[in-house]
Parts: sequence; C-alpha cells; structure tokens
Amino acid sequence: MSGADLVARVRDFVDGHCIPLELNAHVHDPAAMDAALAKLRPVARELGLYLPQMPAQEGGLGLSWVERAAVFEEAGRSYLGPAALNCAAPDQPNMISLLRQGTPAQQQRLLRPLAEGSIRSCFAMTEPAPGAGSDPSMLRTTARRDGNDWVIDGHKWFITGAVGASFCIVLAQSEQGPTQFIVDMDNPGLQLVRAIKAIDPYAVGGHGELRFTACRVSGDAVLGEVGQGFVYAQQRLEPARLSHCLRLMGRARRALEVAQAYVCERSSFGDRLADLQQVQAMVADCHIDLHASRLMSLDCARRMDEGISVKTESAMTKVFVSEALGRIGDRAAQMCGALGMSEDDSPVALIVRELRPFRVYDGASELHRATLGRRFLKT
Repeated sequence: MSGADLVARVRDFVDGHCIPLELNAHVHDPAAMDAALAKLRPVARELGLYLPQMPAQEGGLGLSWVERAAVFEEAGRSYLGPAALNCAAPDQPNMISLLRQGTPAQQQRLLRPLAEGSIRSCFAMTEPAPGAGSDPSMLRTTARRDGNDWVIDGHKWFITGAVGASFCIVLAQSEQGPTQFIVDMDNPGLQLVRAIKAIDPYAVGGHGELRFTACRVSGDAVLGEVGQGFVYAQQRLEPARLSHCLRLMGRARRALEVAQAYVCERSSFGDRLADLQQVQAMVADCHIDLHASRLMSLDCARRMDEGISVKTESAMTKVFVSEALGRIGDRAAQMCGALGMSEDDSPVALIVRELRPFRVYDGASELHRATLGRRFLKT
C-alpha cells in the first residue's frame, strides 16, 4: 500500500466511521468514549489502519516517522480517530516505553493487551506544587526499597488517561535517582481521587488525580533501570511532542474546513462572507500557519528517522505549532460567528478547547523559549 493510498484510507475511515460517531455526550465521559472506540477499533483493524506507530512484529504497520506524519494528521481530524487507530496518548508513548525498556514478562502482561486495545494506561509524572511540573527535578513522589519490594508514596494530578486505565507508569524518586514503576490501578495503595474536568473535552481516559499511600509493588515492577527515570522520560518526550503536533494539526484543519464551508454559504449585507477581504485574509493566514506547522513537523520527523537528536528542533516545533494551531482555531471560530461559539451546533468551539491546552502540555511555551534561548546563547 502506497503512502498516499494509506492516507486516503485513513481519511475515508475518519469521514465514514469516526465523525458519524462523534457526540457531545463524550465530553468528559471516558466510559462513553471507550464505548465508541470499541466499535471503531475492529473496523480500523479490518481496514489495515491499526497501530501505525508499532513494528510489524508487534502487529503494527511499522511506519517511519515521516510516513506516519500524514496518517496522524488525517486521523486527528476526529477526536476519535487517533485512539481508534490506537496511536493516541498516553497509550502510544507507553507502548514505546514498554517496547524499549520492558522485560519480556512486562511486555507479555501489558504491551500485548495495550496494543490489542483491550486495556488502557496512563503516565504519572505531574504533581501539585511544590512538586514536579514543568521542572521534573522537583519530583517529590518517593520510592523506597522494602526487602524485595518497593513502597511508593506521593501525589500526582492531571494524569491523562487515568480514568478507566488498567495500569500506570509512575515516576518516583529513589535513593539511586528517579525511577519508573509499573503500578496496577487496582493496587490498594493507589487511589484515583477524582477526574479533573480540564478545558480539553475529549482526552481518552480524562485527567485524574492520584494518591500513592504506602503503595507496595514487587521488584519486577521497575520499568527499565533504577535511577534512569529522567533519561526515559526525555526519550518519550521528544516523540510525544511531535505526535501531539501531528494529531492536533488534524483538529485545527477540521475547524478550518468547517469555517471555510460556512463562509462560502453564509451571506451578510448582500455578500458572501467568503467575498470579504478580511475573511480571505484569515483563511490565508490559517493555511500559512498549517503549511509552516507541517513543514516543521516533517523536518523533525525526518531527523528522528535518521537517528538525529531533535532535542532543540522538537522544542521549537512544539512552541510554533501549538501557537499556530491556536491561531487557526481562534480564526475559525471567529469566521463562524455565533455558530463558532456553540458546542451543540458546530465542532469548532470544542476544537478550540482542545487546542488551547497544547501551549501548556508537554512543556509550556515560555519554558521552551527560555530553554532554547539559553541553549542558543551558549553556541
């Protein structure tokens, strides 16, 4: 199957299967989202679209980063698309972490069902102040050895995917340094305190607040090597940034498609809105932002395929794309007028809500700018 054919098939899948299942009832309802995805994933498998990011030996399509870029964008036109293909966060990066750092037993127990879509997962790093947020070195969750076991204590929040997850990968501070642990969500020492209703409406598994209280796990719960948690977190962060850019480009493009259709049919004071120069300028600026976002993302994808570090490029791409997509969503809502403000009559308003947090998630724009500035000034 050629790349263009695959992208076309993803587009047809999104238009024919995902968008018709979109419901406002899915907003902040992980169970309803899971029910919709259970209908879509068998169709995605049958069409040969499932797991584009995973190697063929793991049941995936084995696409390179450049190849999956267009697939992720196309899938992102519906909020159901990426998860239907099982390439949505946090399961996507968790699969990669298990593939890279997991033991054969961990992969058999968790990676296989995660890839099959029979379970979900989450990644627990962010903590309330004064704990880890943009600065992971402020990590306060601890893990201490007790015989052959580990005991974890800490408080995490804004943990995407936590509601309904089967397990989490938690980052905790041990004597040897930050370490990743696999914790089953039904562990008696782990409590899902609440589901946080953040501004974004469609996060798979929502955002949870978690408490670890004398949470005991066995020695084989360590994911990777003890003390290497920050290294592993950085390894997942760079591809995660790019994946978010690609998927959310699809959402911004969807908002723009809706807005363009609207201004072409809506008239005011005797003229179509599409004939007004101010509207034409907004449409042009949206396409300029999309084109630049796509080119930056593709350059990042190419470097990753070549094994080149994208520490700097992924940060620049994340900053630019998150802000560009926000501008596109805002213009699309403005072009739609009152329709763009309604959550019931158009997808645009909810897309705007999805796009806004991207300037914070995976590192706020201000943090990346400060880090990039220091890095460039040293050269």
